[in-house]
Amino acid sequence: MRLRANRNRLKIEHSIIDGLRDVLEEMLEAEDRIRSIVPGVIRKVRDAKGKVEIGVTVPVVNGWKAIALASGARQELFISTDLKKEELEALIDATLAQEKRREER
Repeated sequence: MRLRANRNRLKIEHSIIDGLRDVLEEMLEAEDRIRSIVPGVIRKVRDAKGKVEIGVTVPVVNGWKAIALASGARQELFISTDLKKEELEALIDATLAQEKRREER
């Protein structure tokens, strides 16, 4: 049941770049203070090689805007939360590290 509730907090209005969905679902499962994540439009970029990277950029009305990079693309993420920037960055780093460990097995 918990995974279903978490997936309802991930608002899919566009497609998601490869490897990002698992990371976002993991973040939602780990932190209840994230109300929702809305991925934005995907744009092609040259400097997005390799595994998923996520950087928190600017505050928005109800949380933070972040940019995800992977597979030659970038995607804006709108994260509705009351977490501070440092807390959100730490959660993202921990989730990405956990995904990396999982892939190495």
